[in-house]
Amino acid sequence: MTTPDTFTKTAEVQGGFRLPDPPQREPDEMTQYDQLFKYGYSHALAVHLGNPETTLVEADRWIVARPEFNKARARRPDLLVAFGVDPEVYRRSNGYIVSEQGKAPDFVLEVASESTGAIDVGAKRVDYARLGIPEYWRFDETGEYHGARLAGDRLAEGRYEPIPIETVSDGVLQGYSPALNLYLRWDGGVLVFHDPATGRPIASLEDERQARAAAEAHAEAQQVRADTEQVRAEAAEARAETEREGRSAAEARVRELEERLRSQGA
Repeated sequence: MTTPDTFTKTAEVQGGFRLPDPPQREPDEMTQYDQLFKYGYSHALAVHLGNPETTLVEADRWIVARPEFNKARARRPDLLVAFGVDPEVYRRSNGYIVSEQGKAPDFVLEVASESTGAIDVGAKRVDYARLGIPEYWRFDETGEYHGARLAGDRLAEGRYEPIPIETVSDGVLQGYSPALNLYLRWDGGVLVFHDPATGRPIASLEDERQARAAAEAHAEAQQVRADTEQVRAEAAEARAETEREGRSAAEARVRELEERLRSQGA
């Protein structure tokens, strides 16, 4: 008989080992949903990074070193990014198995909650370093549970070293992620991925919605202008036709009078 904290290989399925489904989150852990998924920021990050065939942007699934499961050692990050991997293997395994992918994820992030804050800055930091994850980031809306509103670590010789965090303006905090080539920002309690190439946040679902709405409005305005020009052209043609008909009638009347004059003179 197995328990949640013992190794198990009972989840074998056709095609390889499959990790168990993660448990339901505690209510206070919904900060992860609010920061990453409510407004589509994880989707925006996946779109920004591109290459969906080899780039994984996922969350809420287990990470383990090899095809075995020990709940005490397995971790379930709020956000995971891995380059040069096989997303289909991830889906088939129901999580990230380092030995199957041939490398650790390049980036993980945890969003603070009361029930996980101490683990995020303690045991998870140790385990993510042991797994060989190059960057480990933490975001805390208030700073109450992590002891800092924004923090990041970079793996160096098997140990995490802090990534510098700076205040850029109006209390906005930011740190640079070499793995993503993006700044992570704490901006008024909101997590923002900021692109140094554009000087702007990466496009969100709301940005995409507004862009589509603007494109549709522009296309509609163009059609209205085209329709207006067509109506004007038809009106001009009608006026020209009326003028032509008027000239033809007048010319016919002149010829008639001339003919009468010639007849009378004769």
